[in-house]
Amino acid sequence: MSILSKFSFKDQAFKLRENAILDAATAVLGSKGYDLMTMDDVSGAVGISKPSLYKHFKSKEELVGEAMIRLLDGAIEQVAGLDPAMGPVEKLSALLEWALRVRLNDGLPFLPSTSPHVRDMLMRNVKYMLRVVKLNRQLEGLVKQGQKEGLLNKDLPSDAILFSYYARTCDPAVEYLKKFSKMADDDIVRHMLAMTFDGVSGRR
Repeated sequence: MSILSKFSFKDQAFKLRENAILDAATAVLGSKGYDLMTMDDVSGAVGISKPSLYKHFKSKEELVGEAMIRLLDGAIEQVAGLDPAMGPVEKLSALLEWALRVRLNDGLPFLPSTSPHVRDMLMRNVKYMLRVVKLNRQLEGLVKQGQKEGLLNKDLPSDAILFSYYARTCDPAVEYLKKFSKMADDDIVRHMLAMTFDGVSGRR
């Protein structure tokens, strides 16, 4: 085996472990929240020592930041992969469906809405903020296009629509419905999309 192959294998193994760490951090964050989560929790969930964990991430803040960056990268990839022939509301609906399914599979919500500390920490994370700006610009464009085409309420400020849309990605109704309604995931997604885009009155 060549030296190059050895380095390539080590790099791949390092990346695989890093992804496993981010998966574990996501699961622990979902169950315990940021304030109660510890690096011991994450290393234990992955099955590695804490010193090994620190080789990948120097702090809990850095680890959580990377987990949120990975989520945003996924959202940006979803937007890029949408059929150009889809209308603006169809695209917004498709992305929200993806986000809801991430939640239902124990992933993280888009916005760190439940912790001011996490919010402040992420606002200092340049990599995270660059992705937020990119995604926000894309979704704001879809909202304004939807309003222009009469598909979204023109009387509402675009920011009000956009941030209400974001709120749906971290709506606790998702967890309540999954836990107490005994609905299938597909039904939860369908109802959440209907409430987002049609409202609860049933009048479009």
